[in-house]
Amino acid sequence: MASGTKKKNFKIEPFRHPLKMDPSYGDKTWKVLEDAIHEINNHNASGLSFEELYRNAYNMVINKFGDRLYNGLVETITGHLRTVAARVEAAQGEGFLRELKTRWEHHNKSMQMIRDILMYMDRIYVKHNDKAPVHQLGLDLWRDCVVRRRDTRERLLLLLLGNVHKERQGEVIDRALMRSVTMMLMDLGPNVYQEDFERAFLQEAAEFYQGEAQAYLASCDCPGYLRKAERRLVEEKERVAHYLDQSSEPKILRVVETELIQKQMRALAEMENSGLVPLLMADRAEDLARMHTLFARVEGGSELLRASMGAHLRATGKALVEDPERTKDPIDFVQRLLAEKDKYDRLIAASFNNEKAFQNVLNTAFEHFINLSSRAPEYISLFMDDKLRKGLKTASEDDMEAVLDRVMMLFRYLQEKDVFEKYYKQHLAKRLLSSRTVSDDAERSLLVKLKTECGYQFTSKLESMFTDIKTSRDTMADFRARRAASGLPEPDIELSVQVLTTGSWPTQMAARCSLPRELEACCEEFRAFYLASHSGRKLSWQTNMGNADLKATFGSKRHELNVSTYQMVVLLLFNSSDRLSYREIQAATAIAPADLKRSLQSLACVKGKNVLRKEPMGREIADEDVFFYNAAFTSKFYKVKVGTVSAQKETEPEKADTRHKVEEDRRPQVEAAIVRVLKARRLLDHNSIVAQVTQQLAPRFVPSPTLIKKRIESLIEREFLERDESDRKLYRYLA
Repeated sequence: MASGTKKKNFKIEPFRHPLKMDPSYGDKTWKVLEDAIHEINNHNASGLSFEELYRNAYNMVINKFGDRLYNGLVETITGHLRTVAARVEAAQGEGFLRELKTRWEHHNKSMQMIRDILMYMDRIYVKHNDKAPVHQLGLDLWRDCVVRRRDTRERLLLLLLGNVHKERQGEVIDRALMRSVTMMLMDLGPNVYQEDFERAFLQEAAEFYQGEAQAYLASCDCPGYLRKAERRLVEEKERVAHYLDQSSEPKILRVVETELIQKQMRALAEMENSGLVPLLMADRAEDLARMHTLFARVEGGSELLRASMGAHLRATGKALVEDPERTKDPIDFVQRLLAEKDKYDRLIAASFNNEKAFQNVLNTAFEHFINLSSRAPEYISLFMDDKLRKGLKTASEDDMEAVLDRVMMLFRYLQEKDVFEKYYKQHLAKRLLSSRTVSDDAERSLLVKLKTECGYQFTSKLESMFTDIKTSRDTMADFRARRAASGLPEPDIELSVQVLTTGSWPTQMAARCSLPRELEACCEEFRAFYLASHSGRKLSWQTNMGNADLKATFGSKRHELNVSTYQMVVLLLFNSSDRLSYREIQAATAIAPADLKRSLQSLACVKGKNVLRKEPMGREIADEDVFFYNAAFTSKFYKVKVGTVSAQKETEPEKADTRHKVEEDRRPQVEAAIVRVLKARRLLDHNSIVAQVTQQLAPRFVPSPTLIKKRIESLIEREFLERDESDRKLYRYLA
């Protein structure tokens, strides 16, 4: 059942007769708090009731006496700090800093107690009236009443800077005291630390190191200077860690870097007998590493090092490739280049952290000075030829591979790779035809490297040469088998023929040479055999590319002579005569004068291998010279290799002929590139054609703008291209 009793509502009315507060309540309460603050500042806080003091401060705030409380606090603390400032100023010397440190610590401790008492004021009054909190108020008043008091401010800065200067001079200072004072400035605000100390500290440091830089330059060499600069940077970093704010570290280091390094780096790099170039020449890796580390800290430092190193490399490289004494021996020429490259690779790794920018400088310099020498492609090919013919002192395949990799590095710098190809083909042909290669694997490996670097087109004919040699071995095996099957008697001459594909080999027009009748008969027999199974082909004998083994008797001694075909033809004449004049030999052999003279020089003028004797004696061959069979020839070896004089070096006419052939080969390549460019674009201006054609052909050679212009004109004459009617600088491809 529901109850019928009604619920009553209660209402609380405000007190109609409020208590009246004592008019002097604010002054009396503040007096209690003021006395307490004085006691705290005087270190007599042990007898105070902090709970009662907190309640008094609380009541003043809630009873609207917050202004009286806050302003009274400012006046009281200000008065106390003026007394403190006077005591600090009265201290002398180092005592000034100690007094300041002690008073600062007391002030901080007092303000912590005062903040605890006035905590409610901080939370309510300060927040609502946008006033500085008690802790910040204490800092601001200390700053204004003590630190920035005129005499105090000046003395403080002088003492701080003086202590820093003493330490830089090697004196010992109180680092803990210095840290307390500088941290006080930071506590007062970063702007106080910067304005009252750091700005002057950095300025004084700049002046100090400016003078020290001049003193170092006058008394030290470059490595010594750099060691001192490095030590100063470490000292300043330690100084910051011990008693300055961490924000000062990059600033002071920048000052030291600017004064000791940036402003002096050019003088250091160019210092006579100890600058960058002497250090490079002396392989001073540690000093160079220090120079790089320090210079890299400042703007333009690394660039200066790279520019100076590049200029030095270009100058030394130019001297190397243009010195006639150093370029007499191709092998030594390339060996010097490799040694120079190895040296700077080591220095860049050890001193310059293997930075790509320094590697680029090295590569650019090498490319520049190697291409100053027109003979560089030939010499690099000759170096490869020497290693592939003679091998290395160590038989390791890895060592050979490493040598080939190093030479390929030089090959990459060549701009005229097509010239290298001409020479390399000639040298490879001689190695293959004379079976003088040290390793087929090494030959194949080098071919793969060339193909990787320059593409299939570069090596297609070289690969065809290897194919011809293999096919020739099979052909000779068939020839001998066919001859044996026919029942013919064994010939006195063992013939070995290598059939070369025209166009793949560096063959020349077949030079005239009258072969002995016995050899001529063997050649005709092979010709008949070959053409019987290869109808439609034509054989022409390249006697200048052959060699022979002759059995010879000199007095009572027998030797086997390995000679060229030309030398063989000459020597066989002496089977029927002991004395022949140059003119008689030329008439009997029909060998070209230049080739005949080289052959005779090899046979009669090389010490230890003079199987013929010449009268009159002398190095050069004259038309009136007479040659005799040298019965007194002897050698400690049974097999004697008679080389050909100047076989590795071109004469000037041969050099001109090779260059002419290269120029001839370039013309169609340039024309093909021009046509490819214009086919793709249809219409293009002259400069764009030159740029794109140069870019296309750069892997093989760098065509001159003049050559490109001539080939454009030739293509216009043959109606592959035409000039645009409205703009004569534009060219159009004619389909």
